[in-house]
Amino acid sequence: EESRQTIKNSVGRAVLVAISVLLQVFWIVLLVMRLNQYYAYISLATSVLSFLVVLHICGNKINAAYKLSWIVLIQFMPILGLCLFLMFGKESSNAVMRRRFGRIDQQMPRYLPQDEATAARLDAENPGLGNQAHYLRNTAGFPVYGDTRVTFYGDTNEALEAQKAELRKAEHFIFMEYHAIEDSTAWRGLEEILAEKAAAGVDVRVFYDDMGSIGFISKPFARRLQAQGIQCRVFNPLVPVLNVFMNNRDHRKITVVDGQVGFTGGYNLADEYFNLTHPYGQWKDSGLRLEGSAVRSLTVIFLEMWNATQKVQEDPTPFLVPAAVPQGAGGYVIPYADSPLDTIATGEDVYLNILKNAKRYVYITTPYLIIDDEMQRELTLAARRGVDVRIITPGIPDKKTVFRVTRSYYADLATAGVRIFEYTPGFVHAKQFVADDEVATCGTINMDYRSLYLHFENGCWFSSCDAVAQVRRDFEELFPLCTEVTGQYAGKRERYVRGLNCILRLFGPLM
Repeated sequence: EESRQTIKNSVGRAVLVAISVLLQVFWIVLLVMRLNQYYAYISLATSVLSFLVVLHICGNKINAAYKLSWIVLIQFMPILGLCLFLMFGKESSNAVMRRRFGRIDQQMPRYLPQDEATAARLDAENPGLGNQAHYLRNTAGFPVYGDTRVTFYGDTNEALEAQKAELRKAEHFIFMEYHAIEDSTAWRGLEEILAEKAAAGVDVRVFYDDMGSIGFISKPFARRLQAQGIQCRVFNPLVPVLNVFMNNRDHRKITVVDGQVGFTGGYNLADEYFNLTHPYGQWKDSGLRLEGSAVRSLTVIFLEMWNATQKVQEDPTPFLVPAAVPQGAGGYVIPYADSPLDTIATGEDVYLNILKNAKRYVYITTPYLIIDDEMQRELTLAARRGVDVRIITPGIPDKKTVFRVTRSYYADLATAGVRIFEYTPGFVHAKQFVADDEVATCGTINMDYRSLYLHFENGCWFSSCDAVAQVRRDFEELFPLCTEVTGQYAGKRERYVRGLNCILRLFGPLM
């Protein structure tokens, strides 16, 4: 595993925050223990509080498995469980952001109108796909576009070079939002272009998640960008306070240039994503280039997060310029986003809708496979009705415990006929679905609880265009590089293995 010690980062700050939070938890536990003479009263109060919190959790509109994990933890270790729930699970800890996003989201329909002729044309051509688009349009608020060209990149270096080429053409604005930025080779090539554009009067904005980037950059990074005329904001900075909004991270990856061209996908702006370093073997990721009207949705998604970090809201209208219809535009495209602050699991619903409508095959790549009962049921149901369901996961994990939880799901899936592949050369970080040569999605959304329920995410659904075939070809090139492990897990497992898997899966939603 390659060292990152040469990269200046903020790991020390993260350690201090963690120690501060743990000290607060330890102080609460110690305080309770010091009051041992009042044990009966404290025990009664703890039991009552635990019961009330469990009732509160049961009444929440959240995933059932996520509820169960918290309930078991609180009942098994009441004091510690309650402290952790107050820190990570309590909704009121993000009440301010919830209200702020609520006000912003109320305005989204006026900024993202639907061209009814495009929606009607999709409904007439393919009612099944029309239903999927209807969900994203009417429930999640993201319209379908019919005049956008989609290019898929199965090689992140190709995506990065295409991104640089478009940045050099920028005349009005550049928006970039990423979970992780590493102050190293890949980023420096981008920063040079951004600085040149900012000096030329282009409105350049960079937005990154503090936790996602904390191992890659140091605190002066944002000041350096500001000194070059680049506006820079940090999402949800880590602070040493117990009850904070620290568990909801910005996991999105978006670049927008002049409202005409946009990029998204699974890759962050760190060297390992472009195989400049190899901490987990060969890195496999993917991305998309959008050109046309659908870029409007990426612009609005970026400005939603940008405005959410400030009390004063900026009007998006000046940035929502008409996009030229590019040569080769066609098919249907829906960029969409997911938020942990509403009751709609948009990312998971998109995946479920693809599975429910699949007739011949569904191919999936995901770095983490920690799924709820509904997702597992749809995967196995599709396989049992004769759909060729294949899932590619990493061969070399980045988080060994999480990988162990991922493997705990293999047996049930393999027994039902789902084929499981592990990417032998290294770590697969791409988040892709493709089904029946008709529809595909690519973006930031992993198949785990953190992505599906706790993070801000984004993706792009597309159909009836060349990019769907490009995704299919990417899978066909991937399968020979993988080891199929279906047979190893389809049989009966040892009792102790099943027991360990049950424990891992019980607390998987909290990882």
